[in-house]
Amino acid sequence: MPDISGETAPGFEAVRTAFARNLADHDEIGAAVAVYLHGRKVVDLWGGLADPDEGRRWQRDTLQIVYSTTKAVTAACALLLAQRGEMDLDAPVARYWPEFAARGKERIPVRWLLTHQAGLPVIDRPITPAEAIAWEPMVEALAAQRPSWEPGTEHGYHGLTYGWLVGEVVRRVSGRSIGAFLAEEIAGPLGLDLWIGLPESELHRVSRIVTSMPGTADLAGTDLDALPEAVREMMRAYTDPTSLTMRSMSVVSPPLDHNDPREQRAEMPSTNGICTARALARFYAALIGEVDGHRILTPATLAAATAEQVAGLDRILRMPVRIGLGFGLPTPDAFFYSPTTFGFPGLGGSLGFADPQSGLAFGYVMNHVKEDGENRRAATLVEAVRSAISG
Repeated sequence: MPDISGETAPGFEAVRTAFARNLADHDEIGAAVAVYLHGRKVVDLWGGLADPDEGRRWQRDTLQIVYSTTKAVTAACALLLAQRGEMDLDAPVARYWPEFAARGKERIPVRWLLTHQAGLPVIDRPITPAEAIAWEPMVEALAAQRPSWEPGTEHGYHGLTYGWLVGEVVRRVSGRSIGAFLAEEIAGPLGLDLWIGLPESELHRVSRIVTSMPGTADLAGTDLDALPEAVREMMRAYTDPTSLTMRSMSVVSPPLDHNDPREQRAEMPSTNGICTARALARFYAALIGEVDGHRILTPATLAAATAEQVAGLDRILRMPVRIGLGFGLPTPDAFFYSPTTFGFPGLGGSLGFADPQSGLAFGYVMNHVKEDGENRRAATLVEAVRSAISG
């Protein structure tokens, strides 16, 4: 049995068993999981290796990059400004960011940035990692970019550009970078180990990412004729280098390396949020209720943010999705689905979500970024958590 550290409240022992099974049987390297229920922490577990090359073990304060799970944190910053009346979600982005009005974008409302309807998932000229780290080159390129479709008529996942689009509006409205806003307005009051732009003093705590994802070359070799028709149509977008899908993955070229300390210190609010599972679960707990006297969003703001804004086939992902105001809403076939659940998964496995109806807030982070279909590692944990709650 793998060596697991941490604690579970009475009745949640099965989550420890499921977590240990992931480390033993499901190719987990190092990971952590945390659960809050009605504002109270009931699961806080960690184990495995933070760096398999060095043999460094996962500790209570080990930090992990969570890729697109970051997007919900970015959304919360924008929603908090809207809640305070400092930003109108239905106002044109150009009211706050005048340069954004170029090339037919003058009427795009802030809302469409949060719902992936702005038509800006790609940039005509790829941005280098150094330019992405610098921030300004990316936002200048987005301000000058013509939309790929008529804004508001379709939705398509802005996998990388989302963070700079929403983050720049937050910066223009608040006068602070999104990393600073997060630290001062959300993470600080709640005592969260959660950053967009990690302080240099915390770099030593970050786990090392190990990637086992199929690359572009692997996808390019797919025999499309051997696939069912529905899958064939989706995979065609992932094997054509000229498709919007593939171009959206190449906004930054060469690709970002989130093991690079320079990128960990930068603010890239689509993908490089860094946190513990404990902080992620506590963040979601404070979205749906009060945690130690603090709540991020009012019930009215949260209800509006988690109401379905758009749904259907995503122009980029080529699969059905449901989208709230910056939060992902799982489709009924998702393992963490409930009618009131909202959250965001990250590349290769990480997951944060909350269910206001049950009072559940969940955070799972791991350093083995891998494609395993239904994300069975997180699914195993969610199943154990829900069984504990219902039991």
